[in-house]
Amino acid sequence: MISYRPFFQTLLKKNITEYALIYKQGISANTIHRMKKGLPITTKTLDELCFILDCGIDDIIELVKEE
Repeated sequence: MISYRPFFQTLLKKNITEYALIYKQGISANTIHRMKKGLPITTKTLDELCFILDCGIDDIIELVKEE
């Protein structure tokens, strides 16, 4: 299962708010909502987030093995 926990940790480390992503960077509020619920996002969105946050994919998502 993919987790977006690293994304929210990256936001805290970089002192960037969800508000800034939505209203200053143009990320859809629905995208943030989907990430909070653990729902899928597109690779295009993942690429945009990496560019905006100047980070790698592993700073946005992680694979959590279900046991």
